[in-house]
Amino acid sequence: MHIKPVYITDLAIFLPGTAIENGSIETVLGMAGATPSRSRRIILRNNKILRRHYAIDPTTGMATHTNAELSAAAVRALRPYPDFTPDDINVLCCGTSSPDQLMPGHASMVHGELGSQPCEVVSTAGICVSGMMALKYGWMSVATGQSSNAVVVGSELASSYLRGDFCRPDDPEKVNQLEKSPELAFEADFLRWMLSDGAGAAYLSAQRPPEGLTLRIDWIDQLSFAGHMETCMYAGAMKGSDGKLRGWRSYPTLHAACRAGAFPIKQDVKLLNQEVITTAVERTLQPLIAKHHLAAETVDWFLPHYSSEYFRQELADHMDAIGFAVPQEKWFTNLREKGNTGSASIYIILEELFHSGKLTKGEKILCFIPESGRFSMCYMQLTVA
Repeated sequence: MHIKPVYITDLAIFLPGTAIENGSIETVLGMAGATPSRSRRIILRNNKILRRHYAIDPTTGMATHTNAELSAAAVRALRPYPDFTPDDINVLCCGTSSPDQLMPGHASMVHGELGSQPCEVVSTAGICVSGMMALKYGWMSVATGQSSNAVVVGSELASSYLRGDFCRPDDPEKVNQLEKSPELAFEADFLRWMLSDGAGAAYLSAQRPPEGLTLRIDWIDQLSFAGHMETCMYAGAMKGSDGKLRGWRSYPTLHAACRAGAFPIKQDVKLLNQEVITTAVERTLQPLIAKHHLAAETVDWFLPHYSSEYFRQELADHMDAIGFAVPQEKWFTNLREKGNTGSASIYIILEELFHSGKLTKGEKILCFIPESGRFSMCYMQLTVA
């Protein structure tokens, strides 16, 4: 089979509403209890996120968009060529961890929102890596000649999980421990102050436009460690002392699952801190260095989608320890200004760099996308062409 080179020829994003500053988060999301969160300032101090977007009307508290609408807005913003319309799409691949419904698949709903001509649709599930698996499917479809183009999307409507009415109050005992041990801040209500909404889309083609820069996809590798690791981030289930999940459908009634707290999104922060960086670097990056004959000196841009600045130095230290130290002036992230949007984050980071005017032909871009759900790690190399 002849494998064609595939290029990202355009990227677009959609962030709902105006940027929300740290001091207004609880006003928009609503309080989870009778009093303001005591852990908020500690978590924000560690993650260093300054602004984010929510698909929530700050006045009424009502949702302004569905996830499908966020995704469709990003797709409509693509301009790979002047007269592009969604009717031109051959394959539509959409990844998210927060679809609007259990069935049908998210990509079908995005296609419905676009109202475009019939095309192949693919929904990828998971958490942060779901956006990358959508991208990988689109890349392989175009590379193998199964389609002439693909539009790939990563999107999140995290605020639907984070609203005050949907969350439990803080645990006072844990909050009292936060000042002594900042890492425990993540365990209290880490995700409520971490995640936000947004969507990113990319247009993939084997045809390069006559002018302008493109990003050639060199490789995308994803490794799951679920065979050896417990679940770390989850929703729709409760985690037992044996590390196993009990899914919401195993409860005798839907009300019982709600009463048990099965539906809110949760994070095993102790497990996250123990395993995420080692899994990302020693267990994943190190073998990829050998597989792809990588050298840190050849990396011109390193785009890490880490969930918090808390992990930045630890990630750098581990990369240095395996002899793959990429100088931090080559790191590019917009976490502080755009927030952590899960599966959409790498699209939102890459879109900003792509349109920044900073890229030069021939440069190598290494992207890093971790997923703590049950520890899946993804890396992608692009060449500016």
